[in-house]
Amino acid sequence: MPEQGKRGGRRARLAQRAAKPAFDPCPPGQIGGQYKPLTLPEIAAIHDTALRLLETLGMGEVPDRLAQDLIAAGARPGPPGRLVFPRSMVEGVVRQAAKRFTLHGRDPARSIEVGGDRVHFGTGGAAVQTLDLDSGLYRPSTLADLHDFSRLQDTLANVSWFTRCCVATDVPDNFDLDVNTAYALIRNTTKPVATSFTLAEHVAPIVRMLDIAAGGQGAFAERPFLKAHISPVISPLRYGEDAVDVVYECIAHNIPMSCITAAQAGATAPATMAGFLAQSLAETLASLVMVNAIKPGFPMVFSNWPFIIDLRTGAFSGGSGETAVLNAASAQITNWLGLPSGVACSMTDAKAIDAQYGAEKGITSLAAALAGGNLIYESSGMTASLLGVSFEGFVLDDEMHSHTYRALRGIEVTEENLGFDAICQSVLGEGHFLGSAHTHAAMERDYFYPALADRAEPRSWQDSGARDAWSTARDRAREILRTHHPQYLSPEQKAEIRANFRILS
Repeated sequence: MPEQGKRGGRRARLAQRAAKPAFDPCPPGQIGGQYKPLTLPEIAAIHDTALRLLETLGMGEVPDRLAQDLIAAGARPGPPGRLVFPRSMVEGVVRQAAKRFTLHGRDPARSIEVGGDRVHFGTGGAAVQTLDLDSGLYRPSTLADLHDFSRLQDTLANVSWFTRCCVATDVPDNFDLDVNTAYALIRNTTKPVATSFTLAEHVAPIVRMLDIAAGGQGAFAERPFLKAHISPVISPLRYGEDAVDVVYECIAHNIPMSCITAAQAGATAPATMAGFLAQSLAETLASLVMVNAIKPGFPMVFSNWPFIIDLRTGAFSGGSGETAVLNAASAQITNWLGLPSGVACSMTDAKAIDAQYGAEKGITSLAAALAGGNLIYESSGMTASLLGVSFEGFVLDDEMHSHTYRALRGIEVTEENLGFDAICQSVLGEGHFLGSAHTHAAMERDYFYPALADRAEPRSWQDSGARDAWSTARDRAREILRTHHPQYLSPEQKAEIRANFRILS
């Protein structure tokens, strides 16, 4: 009987800990910047080389409208077909660029501030395959998957914003795809969201849909809750006309943006890490110059995403140690410039939810967070070198981020926490700290208790079915999808949207 009572008490304590704690020991927005892979002289050398590239080579394939705006801002003709950017021009743009701004959620409580030293994990990606919950194998991603992923992540506290994580391959790649993607986001979450626009002419009509969700004409622009992911620079060192047109339209409709440089080491940028960082920095600065030439101070996340390929095969490698150190270095350089930083980590090459998955995600995402990346993209759910996305991955990664935030939070050294009196009481008293007031005070304040990770001893684990993380996460994802059906659009808003747009779900 005493043993049963003891076990019953333990079960009660475990159940209490499993409930939502009164104090979250590891919330999003912890401070990064502790990991510095580059010295200050090394940052200065990379920055100087980037400025030399821009004032010597500049940018090619500059669309006419952009060329006029860049020349008015100080650019000059350079080598044939190129515009060069004087050093003083680029440095002036960095000084005037937006340093902090708010990514609004439709629910104001879910808005986040971008910039400074705060770290947030979120999503990205354009996976064309989904890891099926039932078969455990990959299949083409669908619009229904996008709705399900949007609902799933809506419950995950550590996904600070949601960029569409998969492409609905069952929807034609035209306006239908763009509008149905945006609809899936606003229907299923009130977090800040992000998407991409295939063509510039798709922006204005989708803003009309966002206005309906925001409460009326012009309401979205007053408090934009969707940002655009745009890649206006094509490596090496040239602009892409369609993407530049999207930039103009987004600025016209007050849509904040992440201008993403995604060069590949050894393919579209140097294979040496220092050379890669110099070119990639120059290209992301070219995006910043472009945005500020169009509208000075417009909110842009400086999204310098170093991508790695396996030089033996040419295959993209998102889970490598090189990815970890380069994205950390990118965050460090951007923070040194004082700009809002965006990097991409947690892009495992693993296909299954296995040891490779966990190791690659843990190493790369922790490095980016410790380096102080303000927005860490691709950090939730992505698999198979960004070709795949997983429901189970979302819930596992959310728990991983809690551990990362706890690491970032660090150690609070206070007189109370040093525990001199508590040590004396325990040594001179019961000889242990179990059950002491000092321990109880620290228990919820200082420690994170995972809901998915198994901490049982081996026999209990075996008696419970010897389940692995994949199975546990699968059950959790299924439960969320079964029970969480948010109604973030009113029946009237849904009817108005459907009356004006071809909504396919």
